[in-house]
Amino acid sequence: MIKKKNGVREILLRGVFWRILFIEAVLLVYSLFYRWFTEDAGPTDLFWYAIRIILLVGIIILFMMVTLKKFLTDKIISPLESLAAANKEIQKDYSKAGQIDLPDDSPDEIRTIVTSRAAMLKQIITVSEERLHLVSFIKETFGRYLSQTVVEEILTSPGGHKLGGTRKVVTILMSDLRGFTSLSETRDPEEMVQLLNRYLEKMSRIILKYDGIIDEIIGDAILAVFGAPKSHGNDPERAIACAIEMQNCLEILNKEVIASGYPALEMGIGINTGNVIVGNIGSELRMKYGIVGDAVNRASRIESNSIGGQVLIGQSTYNLVTDKVTAMPPQHIMMKGIKKPLVFYSVSAIKTTDFSVTLKASIHPDTQFAIKIPFQCWTIHEKRISPIPILGETIAMDEGSIYAATRLPIALFTDIKLKFDFCINAHCFDDMYAKSISTEVKQGHSATRFSITSMDEKDRNIIKKWMKEALT
Repeated sequence: MIKKKNGVREILLRGVFWRILFIEAVLLVYSLFYRWFTEDAGPTDLFWYAIRIILLVGIIILFMMVTLKKFLTDKIISPLESLAAANKEIQKDYSKAGQIDLPDDSPDEIRTIVTSRAAMLKQIITVSEERLHLVSFIKETFGRYLSQTVVEEILTSPGGHKLGGTRKVVTILMSDLRGFTSLSETRDPEEMVQLLNRYLEKMSRIILKYDGIIDEIIGDAILAVFGAPKSHGNDPERAIACAIEMQNCLEILNKEVIASGYPALEMGIGINTGNVIVGNIGSELRMKYGIVGDAVNRASRIESNSIGGQVLIGQSTYNLVTDKVTAMPPQHIMMKGIKKPLVFYSVSAIKTTDFSVTLKASIHPDTQFAIKIPFQCWTIHEKRISPIPILGETIAMDEGSIYAATRLPIALFTDIKLKFDFCINAHCFDDMYAKSISTEVKQGHSATRFSITSMDEKDRNIIKKWMKEALT
């Protein structure tokens, strides 16, 4: 049961009434005893004496309540009620905080309350506005370096600024541009930064669209996390849909890039799901919000085996989305530091109640033309180029891939640097980079299919010209 609340008017007038009534009752009892004791009055005399006193007391109380009520209302109750009404108006419009009309003869104490109240409210409002502006500035500024979700988590969590983290199951997406480093060596740095920013802006918007957080941007590589700080329950599906849309978006962006005089960009993406520690990592002097765990390392390994236009997902992710994705048969590869073979699948589509995305980019061209060009190639391991070349000769090729025979076998998913021993019309081919995507042994030679990851645009145009001539 809610107790009824009374205003200052009811409390004050009721308090005055009962106190006057108590005083008059004491005086009545005293007068009756005094008359009975000093004048030896009888019951009848005392009765009528009491009636006269009661009538007189009623008149006095009525007079006091009427006159005192007006006095208290004018001097105390009305100013206090005006103050209370003004406080309610603040909830609607705080600019009216100091607008209270008081009678000229109001008590100084009440006037002091009004004056100090207005000054205090002004100070509170100023401090609140400054704090809101600061919080907005922090969110807007650091939201560009971190994710808005992460910034909210740090600012609202009691221990958001402390070192440490929590264990979570997340899905990690790693993407990397193919051949961007070698392209940067031949271009103006400012131009490359502008091109990179165009690419990163498009990719970042897609990642945020699927509620992923961008943990790090390292050059042209992106590390995104789905499921932290909070899980959506469908993190693997969102990560895969995001990756496919990123590849489709890059195909559209490439039309603008080529029109601007740059070579087309190619991106590989790897996805893995697993346990990580999510939280603040570092020291009291320097920290970052990030993730740590074997699942991150595996995502990086998976991505390193991808070629341009490809989305690879690890076994742990595939197990969670088996009936929702269209994928190629699994591929197995032993990698340094991993005891068991790394298993991954190339995904081309995902369809769920929330997402339906299909890969539009063509990973493997359908048409190759037969051509024999001698070349030398060097294997690349952890960005170190082998000093010993491997001799080989192309069997067939197109602008995106090479089918070749080599003197020595080249392991699957090995990165190579390739140099043609061939010049045409005073033009010699520049170094190109590729990744082996299939291998077999034919007539004592190792036959390998390479996906080109980086090629000079002039060289690519020559191959296009050869293809056109071969197909006409």
